[in-house]
Amino acid sequence: MPLEPEESPGFVLWHVTLRWQRAITAALAPLGLTHVQFVLLASAWWLNARGDEPNQLSLARQAGTDVKMTSEVLRKLEAKALIVRTVDAADTRARRIRVTGRGGELARAAITAVEGADAAFFATTPDTAALLAMLRPLARDDRTDIPGS
Repeated sequence: MPLEPEESPGFVLWHVTLRWQRAITAALAPLGLTHVQFVLLASAWWLNARGDEPNQLSLARQAGTDVKMTSEVLRKLEAKALIVRTVDAADTRARRIRVTGRGGELARAAITAVEGADAAFFATTPDTAALLAMLRPLARDDRTDIPGS
């Protein structure tokens, strides 16, 4: 017997994700960033702040994004003068990513906006720490117990 839609974890997660994405999109719109632009800019900023100048592949891994799509989005961020991509001296095929001063200011503002949207969205969650503890294992890339992973 098939589950009712509201009894299907995947179906409920799909709807929660859609609502959350709409909240994040609304929070980022005044800043002129898409969600994926935000994730890549914030990830690059975070890595730069820790002394790392990632290449596109390591940034894509950090952000959990497709490498080709990452390259396309980084070109857009570069056109907005939010990042600089330079040729990697050790591998001339690779590009190192550095967030500009303007990009850093926008990254911090966007992180604040997204954290505020998250706080509002998850405000009715009785135990956010427990929710994160349940979700983290599902987000891991190294899971081998899922077909296709």
